[in-house]
Amino acid sequence: MPDTELLSLQRDHIQILQQRYEQVLVAHGYDSLLVSAGAAPMRYGDDQSWHFQGYGPFLHWTGLAGQEHSWLLIRPGQVPILWLYQPVDFWHANLDLPEEPWHQAVEIHFREQQCAPPMALTGKLAVIGDPALLAKVGGEHNPADLLADLDETRVHKTPYEIACLARANEIAMLGHKAARDAFLAGGSEFEVSLAYQRATRQREAEAPYHSIIGVNEHAGTLHYQYYDTEAPARSRSLLIDAGVRFRGYCSDITRTTPAAGEGRFSALVQGLEQLQRRLCKMVAPGVDYVAIHRKTHEGIAALLNAAGVVSGLDDATLIERGITRAFFPHGIGHFLGILVHDVAGKRQPSPADAPFLRLTRTLEPGMVVTIEPGFYLIPSLLDPLLSGPLGDHFNHAVIDELRGCGGIRIEDNVVVTGDGATNLTREAGG
Repeated sequence: MPDTELLSLQRDHIQILQQRYEQVLVAHGYDSLLVSAGAAPMRYGDDQSWHFQGYGPFLHWTGLAGQEHSWLLIRPGQVPILWLYQPVDFWHANLDLPEEPWHQAVEIHFREQQCAPPMALTGKLAVIGDPALLAKVGGEHNPADLLADLDETRVHKTPYEIACLARANEIAMLGHKAARDAFLAGGSEFEVSLAYQRATRQREAEAPYHSIIGVNEHAGTLHYQYYDTEAPARSRSLLIDAGVRFRGYCSDITRTTPAAGEGRFSALVQGLEQLQRRLCKMVAPGVDYVAIHRKTHEGIAALLNAAGVVSGLDDATLIERGITRAFFPHGIGHFLGILVHDVAGKRQPSPADAPFLRLTRTLEPGMVVTIEPGFYLIPSLLDPLLSGPLGDHFNHAVIDELRGCGGIRIEDNVVVTGDGATNLTREAGG
């Protein structure tokens, strides 16, 4: 999509948000809403701050992820007012604000003060944001019922948001391909990370989350957070879970690459790839997302038997006895948007058989979800099964061969459409 078309969509996006927010404010009896962009807190006992990415509702309107100490005022029937913090400062640079069409839909002011701007308002005011920054601001702070309904405004993505998410997928896939090539060339986890950042042209601090880059057994730690600077003597597998931000919107993609000569592990990767593609095709309006999660366990059970990891237990028994949960312990995915784990996913609690599932809703057009089945060899989950009453049903030799590969995860970002779904990740060449 050309930038001119995307920028035009952003102006429409703001008009849609104005309508959605007006409905929420009127329903809750508020005359105005002040949104704080937030600010990076200082590290305890230090004079340095954490990296800043911005408060969700502020990003939803502006996409300005690095704009601290800024404020947005929304009132029914009136043009939104945006105050951007732009101090005269020889220590730090201010963010550039290129002229774009969406500025015509917002009244923009620049100010040097970090505090909330003076406002001559009448009626009932709600203020939302980090409580640490709201102490001296009037109005009602973070009313829970209002926040819940504002979260709902982010569930059904506008055409602009979907275009941004698509672009975030395109950029991230450049990084994933570079990461794969770096691994196959013998690179360490750190070198894989550098290759990803170089290809995406985005610092890790600016990414929507800390990239998970696990070689060999590290791939079996779901949120593995360290990078070895030296490659192992024998690199067997790479799992990389990494995304980018584009105009505030996140991509969240995972790929697993087997090294040459890893025939059994490579076959498992191919099996999970086939399962993942089938699960993505389940995404459609009216589908219960929990049903996709449960279908994943059916696929994992079939994969366990087909790969010879277990024998003498049918697929139903593998699920009922919790064996598939040892190999696939997390949920099938979540909402995606301004946050990588976007809001409003759980109107009801996760079911007992899926305690870590972040999304329990029926799918509707405009929702964007991730589909990310996994197959892991995690000692703390697997070893009790191997030494338990069902231990004889496991092929210990096969498991021992696979342990050093850690695990597999394959993750795509999928938009629910009017009659099915669009896989943003595959369309981006993933």
